[in-house]
Amino acid sequence: MPSVWVTRRNGETKAVECRSGKSLMLGLKTSGIGEIAAICGGCASCGTCHVYVADAWLDRLPPMQSDEDTILAFSDWRQPNSRLSCQIQVIDRLDGLAVTVASED
Repeated sequence: MPSVWVTRRNGETKAVECRSGKSLMLGLKTSGIGEIAAICGGCASCGTCHVYVADAWLDRLPPMQSDEDTILAFSDWRQPNSRLSCQIQVIDRLDGLAVTVASED
């Protein structure tokens, strides 16, 4: 199972294991990262799973789709490395991925 390094809003960083083939959002939620509310259940329609992807990993992810871009456009905390964790599928080559939970909108 790939490991993902997640930095929580309180500054704590920890490694969590995420099942390959599932969304990063699901992996973070099932690992107890409560800041990932994922109110819409992973449909890219709420923005409550917003994370910042470490710059070294950005080019390893698939491009952002228009629905994700639209939702992130409403965030006061959007940055160039913002992504919705529900739109990132964890795969083995993402082992070691580093993300930070974005501030809550």
